[in-house]
Amino acid sequence: MRIFLMVTHDEYLVPFLNRSINSDAYKVFSLAGDASNRRYYRVVLDQHSWVLMRWEPFDPNNYPFLSVLNHFAKNGVHVPHVVAMSPEEGLVLLEDLGDLTLERKFWESQTQENSMEFYKMAVDEIVKIHHPATLDKSECTAFKIQFDTEKFLWEMNYGKDNLLSGVLKFPFNDKTNKEISDIFLDVCTKLHNEPKRIAHRDYHSRNLMIKLDQMTVIDFQDARLGPIQYDLVSLMRDSYVDMNDSMAKTLIDYYLDQSKQYLPKDFSREHFDRIYELQSIQRCFKACGSFASFYHLRQDKRYLKYLSGTLRRVMKAINEFPEYKMFADVLIDSGALERKYETL
Repeated sequence: MRIFLMVTHDEYLVPFLNRSINSDAYKVFSLAGDASNRRYYRVVLDQHSWVLMRWEPFDPNNYPFLSVLNHFAKNGVHVPHVVAMSPEEGLVLLEDLGDLTLERKFWESQTQENSMEFYKMAVDEIVKIHHPATLDKSECTAFKIQFDTEKFLWEMNYGKDNLLSGVLKFPFNDKTNKEISDIFLDVCTKLHNEPKRIAHRDYHSRNLMIKLDQMTVIDFQDARLGPIQYDLVSLMRDSYVDMNDSMAKTLIDYYLDQSKQYLPKDFSREHFDRIYELQSIQRCFKACGSFASFYHLRQDKRYLKYLSGTLRRVMKAINEFPEYKMFADVLIDSGALERKYETL
């Protein structure tokens, strides 16, 4: 049996792969995964390849990954094709989309505008998710969970606990704690009160794959109902790229133009922009909490380099809301903006 299996000794993979691709002459290579417990492998046989996703055992009739994948595909969203699965072993064999992410395309372009057509393709996919996929009320796990005040608050407090209290050791007193909690509650309540569509939940440049000039969406299993601005902030104020304001505005205008048939008659651009800034505070600070938690909880330094740029996005958005000055003061007083995180 000619099998090259890197960094895994799970022999139960072998019968699944033999059965799925009808051969034992393949090689298996470990792939860099995301920040979750999922593991990914590239399976190569001659000129063909697949991606193997390994997670915990699942019920195929109520598995968010498959539920969202099928719902998105039904509504024209480009998602990877499922080749085979073994629910009891937590295995799913997928189409191989290659290694060209939207992030890589952005950084390889000589100017940001050179990546514009690919970003417009990414916007085309999110329009399908926000509108046709939301209007199709078929069974899908994305309709069963939502971004509400409680979930938004949990995400913001994750930033407070892991970055401000955890990494920066900022000494919150009762008064500061109460004022910050009140600001967080106000931000999250206003976001919760917005109309909800299906939100991908992690719609950034590392979860968008380019293959043969087609944009394909991955990592969608946490999709849930939320404001349209959540995904737009994830894409335009992505921690992994440094998109300028001009390009971001062009893409927001493009999104709204592509969405115009679905927008309410009383749509207000002024209100949309204000919620976009409010969502930037919440979403970007949540990202800071995630990056800080990897270091704070398990000494993983890989994401520390994204903290400074993301915090600048948080601060820029906070400055649109004078009533949240106390939050800005805490970020300044904690040293969050000046800290050289890469030296930790």
